[in-house]
Amino acid sequence: MTAEAEAAAAASQPGHWFESDPLWFKRAVFYEIHVRGFFDANEDGSGDLRGLQDKLDYLQWLGIDCIWLLPIYRSPLRDGGYDIADFNAVHPDYGTVEDFRLLVEAAHQRGIRVIADLVMNHTSSDHPWFQESRSSPDSPKRDWYVWSDTALRYEGARIIFVDTESSNWTWDSEAGAYYWHRFFHHQPDLNYDNPEVQDAMLDVLRFWLDLGIDGFRLDAVPYLYEREGTNCENLAETHAYLKRVRAEIDEHYPDRVLLAEANQWPADVVQYFGDGDECHMAFHFPVMPRMFMALRREEAKPIIEILDNTPPIPEATQWGLFLRNHDELTLEMVTDEERDYMYAEYAKDPRMKLNLGIRRRLAPLMDNGRSEIELLHAILFSLPGSPVLYYGDEIMMGDNVYLGDRDGVRTPMQWTGDRNGGFSRADFARLYLPPLMDPVWGYQATNVEAQLRTPTSFLRWLHRFVALRKEHPVFGLGSYEALTPENPRIFAHIRRWEDDIVLCVHNVARSAQAVELDLHEFEGRIPVEMFGNSEFPRIGKLPYLLTLAPRGYFWFRLRGAE
Repeated sequence: MTAEAEAAAAASQPGHWFESDPLWFKRAVFYEIHVRGFFDANEDGSGDLRGLQDKLDYLQWLGIDCIWLLPIYRSPLRDGGYDIADFNAVHPDYGTVEDFRLLVEAAHQRGIRVIADLVMNHTSSDHPWFQESRSSPDSPKRDWYVWSDTALRYEGARIIFVDTESSNWTWDSEAGAYYWHRFFHHQPDLNYDNPEVQDAMLDVLRFWLDLGIDGFRLDAVPYLYEREGTNCENLAETHAYLKRVRAEIDEHYPDRVLLAEANQWPADVVQYFGDGDECHMAFHFPVMPRMFMALRREEAKPIIEILDNTPPIPEATQWGLFLRNHDELTLEMVTDEERDYMYAEYAKDPRMKLNLGIRRRLAPLMDNGRSEIELLHAILFSLPGSPVLYYGDEIMMGDNVYLGDRDGVRTPMQWTGDRNGGFSRADFARLYLPPLMDPVWGYQATNVEAQLRTPTSFLRWLHRFVALRKEHPVFGLGSYEALTPENPRIFAHIRRWEDDIVLCVHNVARSAQAVELDLHEFEGRIPVEMFGNSEFPRIGKLPYLLTLAPRGYFWFRLRGAE
């Protein structure tokens, strides 16, 4: 075995850098990175893996537990890398497989885990598998994709990219047949009814796990199988295959995590946990737009209702929660009336809309309102689940709605007020996307360097906030109980884990509010405000009165009577 192979094997062993901790993801704070947009080490205008490695000390300071990488695989980049042309190779702009291995090792040395996007549902039409599949009806790879003589099959399946695709079938003149795709026409779906495809994708998982990676975000996982007479989503066969993937992980790669990207209603998403034998985590998509809805409507009801309608999940699983990410603010899991409301409030310019969503970053959505952004993070961090931050949002970075598709929220990270925002030393014309240069969100006004120098900056605030959450495992491990005060503008709930009891109270209104909370169950306990460690009056028999500033919030540890 070569020295490189020995290092890779050692790095892949759980506990090489970490003590064995099967539930690490329940207490973790995740940080999502678009590698192309983070930091450019080789000065070619595109972020790369070595550049990310150079910035690990910053992420360690911020308090991040796990990095989630957007696709880094070889790809024609017609869909930001989600169109994979080689699952076992890194895109040359990002570096090499060896660069990836070194990045994972360097992250582990700093106590940071690394997961990566893995697109299981489809490949790029450039992938050699598809090129071979389309070459001849007799090709050994023909049955690796879903072919048909007619475009009238699976008519119950919705079209996901309604802005760009008119059908889930595309005619291929070389193959003389239609091929099936749930997303862009250049992303043909793999045929999971073929055992060879199932085995090939397990081999892909093993390849990266052997390099030391800590898990995967499984992209577009509800669509693996197709069946006539269904909507081709959330099928039993998909869950059966995920159980097989999980069994492989549990047997050979403990302490790794599978995170399902299933943009579905909670009752459907919980199926991706299985009985604790499918994915360890799943994104809770529907709660995200309702946080924005609650702020604009100034009522807590949207958040409370969606959480009330979320079924319980197995004990060893966890929700992934986010405010914004690399995609549009999705409005698939809301009613038509709610979608119209969100468009009217948050997407007044038609350029801000994309598919069934709003392609904007967090700070512009909040009109750069610091108190609103802090409140949203307070709600996010208090909910049952693990928070996922998106690169740049920690400095209230803006977006560029004049760029195409989702590029507006994938612009270069703004490190300094220097050339190209400190992202790259390349000529400006070579940058993969122009950095923001407007007066409010441009890199000269908004950057990491400036916020590190300012004790009251949002970056400094978030750094303290991440540390506070990590000091209290109750947020990652505890139960959730909503309170129902008479004031509809207050979102209040209790989190419990072992002897820890935490009361979280949030005012979603833009005016000061008073609230009376029924806390008789905790009579005699003393609320200790968690940010300043300040004691509040002891809880008695009567309703507990609090007054909150506009967009204000309190987190209390309910200390037992001494």
